Amino acid sequence: MSARIFSPAKTAMQSGTAKTGYWVLEFEPEQPRKIDPLMGYTTSGDMKSQIRLRFQTKEEAIAYAEREGLAYRLQERNLPKRRQISYADNFRYDRRTPWTH
Repeated sequence: MSARIFSPAKTAMQSGTAKTGYWVLEFEPEQPRKIDPLMGYTTSGDMKSQIRLRFQTKEEAIAYAEREGLAYRLQERNLPKRRQISYADNFRYDRRTPWTH
């Protein structure tokens, strides 16, 4: 039984960084998912795949996994690299590409 600790990225529907500062511990699947032949739903007999524990910090999640004796894999957070550009750069005379409407 192993777990994965990660910090979820923002969804495609978000423009800000709300609801992204927490850490999640979820269990790795022990059984593969199956497709139900009648309804076409994806099912699994693995009950631990439904558990998602939220923590405020990475250290809390690691401490919980070690206290419960869980083998865990830590996925570090990838922070986006922001480019600092100004609006005035759109109208510079030495632009690489010509400015058109």
